[in-house]
Amino acid sequence: MSPRRVGDALSRVRDYRDRDPHVLVGLMTGTSADAIDAVLLRIANDAHAQPEVLAFTETPLDAELRAEVLAVATAELVPPERLMRLDATLGERYAVAVLDLLARAGVSPADVDAIGSHGQTVRHLPRATTGGRALTLQLGSAAVLAERTGIDVVSDFRTRDTAAGGEGAPLVPLVDWQVFRSDDEGRLLLNIGGMANLTYLPAGGGLEDVVAFDTGPGNVLIDALVALETAGTEAFDQGGLRAGRGTASEALVEELLADPFFELAPPRSTGREHFGDAYAVKLFELAGSMGLGPDDIVATATELTAAAIERAVAQFVLPRGDVSAVYVSGGGARNATLMLALARRLARARVEPLSALGFDPAAKEAMAFALLAHRTLSGLPGNVTGATGAGHPVVLGHITPGGRA
Repeated sequence: MSPRRVGDALSRVRDYRDRDPHVLVGLMTGTSADAIDAVLLRIANDAHAQPEVLAFTETPLDAELRAEVLAVATAELVPPERLMRLDATLGERYAVAVLDLLARAGVSPADVDAIGSHGQTVRHLPRATTGGRALTLQLGSAAVLAERTGIDVVSDFRTRDTAAGGEGAPLVPLVDWQVFRSDDEGRLLLNIGGMANLTYLPAGGGLEDVVAFDTGPGNVLIDALVALETAGTEAFDQGGLRAGRGTASEALVEELLADPFFELAPPRSTGREHFGDAYAVKLFELAGSMGLGPDDIVATATELTAAAIERAVAQFVLPRGDVSAVYVSGGGARNATLMLALARRLARARVEPLSALGFDPAAKEAMAFALLAHRTLSGLPGNVTGATGAGHPVVLGHITPGGRA
C-alpha cells in the first residue's frame, strides 16, 4: 500500500489506481430497512476483474430505528431536524457494522481502501411521477462513517445518474454484467428486496445489450400485510409459511396488475411511495371485503410479486432473447412460497437462488456497491444508460476522505 502523505487526506484517493489489489467494504440497507448488509471483498486493479468475497455480515436494525426509517419514508412532511438525526444515527450504525465485519475477518481498517455505502433510501420519485427529473434521497452520513472508521467512503451513488437524466435506479446491472454474464446461457438476475428488480444478460451479450428495471413490489407488501395482521408483532413472512398456508386470489392479482405502473416500458423504477404502507392498507381492506382470510391475503401479495415479474419478463425481456436461467437474490430467495410461484410462472427457465453460482444471495447488493465504489475511485462510469435512462455514462457518487489532515 502507498504511504499516506503527511497532512493530505486526499492522497489515498489520488493514489487509488496505483495500488493492486484493492480491499473494499460494501454496505446496503434496502427498502425493507430490516438489516445492514456488509461485505468485504478483494478485487484486482482491473475494470473487468472478478471479486473475491472475504466476509459477509448482516446486522439487523433495531426495532426502534427501523420504525423511524419507515415512518420518515412514508411521512408527508418531515422536519429537517428529524432527517438530520436519522442521517447521523444511520451513519453511526453503518460504522459499527463495518468495524464488526472487519473484526470478524481479522482485517485492520488501515488495510481497507474504501467503503461503498448505498445508504438507506427514504424517498424515491421516478421521472414518471415528477414530470421531469427523478428525485431520490438516501440517508446514512458518509462523514460519520469516515470519521468513525478512518476509511474513505463513496456514497450517494444515485444522484449523479438522476442529474444526467436517469432514474437513479437500478444501478446494479453493470456489476451483474461484469460478474455474472455467460457466453452459454441467457441469464436473468432477479433481486427481490423491498422492491423487485431484474437484469437480463443475453448469452454472450455486451453491456449495450443489458436490460434492467424494477418489476414492482418485492417483499414490501408482504411485510406490511404481516405487520397489519399481527399488530406489529411480526415484520415478515418467515420462509413464506403464511403464504404457503393460504390461497391466493387470482382475480385480485389480476385486478392489482391493472395498476398503470406495470405497463410502463423501461427504464422504470419504483419504491415505497407507490407500493408502500398506504398501498398495503388498501389491499388489506379490499381483500378483506372479498372474504379473504389473513393467510390468503399474504398469499395474494406473494403471488402479485411473482405475477408482476412474469409479466415484466414476457413484455420486456423475452422479445429480446431467450432466458435459460433465473438466479434470485435478496430476501425473496428465502421465501419458499415465492420461489415456487416464480418457478411455476417462469417455467421456461430454471429458477434457482444465486447460491447456485457460488454467491450468497443476501450479499449481492452490498457487493455491488463495493464494486461501484471501486469504479468511482478508478474514474470509471457506474451506470448503464439502457437501464436508468441517463443521457450518458457517468462516474457515480461522492467521495469523503477518511484520513485526517
